Amino acid sequence: MGFDEMDVSTIWMSGEYTDWEDATVHVLTHGLHYGTGVFEGVRAYDTDRGPAIFRWEEHLERLYNSTKPYDMEIPYTREELTEATLEIIRRNDLDGGYIRPIAFYGYDSLGVSPKDNPTEVAIAAWPWGTYLGEDALENGVDVMVSSWRKHASSQIPTNAKTTGLYVNSMLAGEEARRNGYVEAIVLNKEGNVAEGPGENIFMVRDGKLYTPGLSQSILDGITRDTVITLARERGYEVDDSATISRGELNTADELFFTGSAAEVTPIRKVDNVVIGEGTRGPVTEELQSAFFDLVERRTDDHEEWFTYVDEQ
Repeated sequence: MGFDEMDVSTIWMSGEYTDWEDATVHVLTHGLHYGTGVFEGVRAYDTDRGPAIFRWEEHLERLYNSTKPYDMEIPYTREELTEATLEIIRRNDLDGGYIRPIAFYGYDSLGVSPKDNPTEVAIAAWPWGTYLGEDALENGVDVMVSSWRKHASSQIPTNAKTTGLYVNSMLAGEEARRNGYVEAIVLNKEGNVAEGPGENIFMVRDGKLYTPGLSQSILDGITRDTVITLARERGYEVDDSATISRGELNTADELFFTGSAAEVTPIRKVDNVVIGEGTRGPVTEELQSAFFDLVERRTDDHEEWFTYVDEQ
């Protein structure tokens, strides 16, 4: 769905509520030229208590932490960003959807150093359905291992959610789609499994879950943490510091992606090799069901993870 087709009208930008079409920046904005921005992707879900933002505090914490390597200071408090986000959901009359907070170096000078440039902040929200396709949650997706490698944390801080770093993700994802796949898997510089372009990855083998650790140059995903928690609560053993070789993907019983956009999405094939039975596996299905029961509030578990829009 393109932005021009969306029934949304307002973006919060630099402390003001702005009409969607007027939320613009100068062409010489530092972040446009050098990728010097940080952002979050957050979901709000439609519940019987109205729209609820899932794990907003954790996303907000990561947003502020992502600024640290870039010596960027967000000129708004967490409370101000929270209220702006809640109001954007109200003004756009959203029952649920996707929320995009972004902070970036704006326009002043165009040298590589951003020291003279202001930090701009914006928050948008819009309706957004299933990220990897309507049938992906049930039937899974076909993926390929990308020829593009994930940058190492010694090169660029991989645990900061930085705008410029997603060029790597775009290259990997578009390579996959040009070759007839839905998504990619990216290896790190050592050749081990890192993550998807916008997702973390889990492997199931003999009833145990494995997911690459932070040392594998991954983003510390919030949905990843959610699924780890849900799995352990259900008695599964989870190795969240795993090193997974490329070859292990082909012999896995199950594979699935996690992410705020992708939620919990099964992987059906890797490089045309069928994973398990070629369908959503039983562990993936159980954890996917637990996840949606949680976020759609069919259970009272983890109430602390929800920020209700209509109760603020």
